[in-house]
Amino acid sequence: MKKKISLPVYVGTIIGAAVLFGGGGFLLAKEGPDVFVDFGDRQSAITTKENDLDQVYRLYNTISENYYQQVDKDKLIEGALKGMTEALEDPYSAYLDKAGADALSQSLSDSFEGIGATLSISEDQPVIAQTPIKGTPAQKAGLKAEDIISKVDGTDTKGLPLDQVVAKIRGQKGTKVDLTIQRGKDRFEVAVTRDTIPIETVHGELDKKEPTIGYIQITTFGEGTAKELQRTIENLREEGAKAFILDVRQNPGGLLDKVQEMASMFLEDGQTIVQFEDGQKHKSKTIAGESLDGGFKVREPAVVLVDGNSASAAEIFAAALKESADVPVIGTTTFGKGTMQQVAELDSKSELKLTVGKWLTPKGEWLNEKGLTPTIKADYPDYAYLPPLSRSEEYEKGDSGKQIDYLNQFLKAIGQQTKGESFDEATVKAVKAIQKENKLKETGKVDGKTADAIEAAVTKTLMGQDFAYQKGIDELLKTLEN
Repeated sequence: MKKKISLPVYVGTIIGAAVLFGGGGFLLAKEGPDVFVDFGDRQSAITTKENDLDQVYRLYNTISENYYQQVDKDKLIEGALKGMTEALEDPYSAYLDKAGADALSQSLSDSFEGIGATLSISEDQPVIAQTPIKGTPAQKAGLKAEDIISKVDGTDTKGLPLDQVVAKIRGQKGTKVDLTIQRGKDRFEVAVTRDTIPIETVHGELDKKEPTIGYIQITTFGEGTAKELQRTIENLREEGAKAFILDVRQNPGGLLDKVQEMASMFLEDGQTIVQFEDGQKHKSKTIAGESLDGGFKVREPAVVLVDGNSASAAEIFAAALKESADVPVIGTTTFGKGTMQQVAELDSKSELKLTVGKWLTPKGEWLNEKGLTPTIKADYPDYAYLPPLSRSEEYEKGDSGKQIDYLNQFLKAIGQQTKGESFDEATVKAVKAIQKENKLKETGKVDGKTADAIEAAVTKTLMGQDFAYQKGIDELLKTLEN
């Protein structure tokens, strides 16, 4: 009997280009039941078709022996491996070099050692994508959203792949990394001492107006998320919660085993959580039970909040509760990623992440590129989806364009009379009002501090216009009253 090798199974997706230092943009999942790649059974097929690779060998030898300059043979091989996965035209299958493999393996751990910021690529340069996590080295060093990291330890970063920049910034707790920061017209050096950054994926609190309702935000499905969820529910119960809002909006995915454990908490034993289908059309499923949830059950009324960036594992969670537990799902249609990936180590320096099957809802629907339709549709206002104001330059009267349009929409959202793509007198008046309210110099121009104040006011306003959240409160109150 040939040995079956059970590999990590991932159901995550990649949203944007953001990478958490020390972690990674790959928010994926592993250890799915009855899903494996049987390399033993496939070995003979690989051997008998070895001649198919003759062209690859000939090309490699021709380049190695005849190219007019010195050839880095390792790069040739790596290029061939990358090309093979790219030929699948599957955005979720990839050859991962050491940096990518390391980022993948650390992306779902409970903590990482780094500086605690989120990085994206803009115009070939790494940029801090959002305000650094409070209390982290990045925040203590004064780093801000939209800071460009032009050098890491003296090495230029322009044009470098994101994972390489992350690898340079990541490091052991207590060590220092020297960053050259470009902030608008200013350029300066900052030394940041790395530390252990805990990753909390579940946040809970009682609703301020309705203290019998507990709000639980799940940001991803990581190694510790199931335990965090149980602990959060237990704490909220002690504080008086009789019902729960489960928010998986903007949740890009996570570990398959963890989402199954979490969904099982809300289902009766024996109910279906998720189904699977492999390339040979073989189907299997996971059912709720004590082996997954340890006997911990949530009997209180609940609703799930979703949006267009609720993906993969988040969709599994929402679909399981909707179809098997009749829990209302509120928000907008989800992302629509219905495939699973497995990761195999090719050697000590590389891995293969390969799509190996589909996941289906409890009722057998494949949501790929369709998404899960909510039970009740509700959304944020349009301005909630606008990009943040740029800090790379100041804006003043006479300016025009998309950034000014965003600015005017933000100002209108917080009660100012502004509109259009022109920085006119109405915009100046509105900006001065914000500056006065925040005790800033009343210049009528938008600099970094003014942009911070505007966005803080927008965030505060948005909290009162979270229509999906409010609909969730209304649904739970009706249930509790009955």
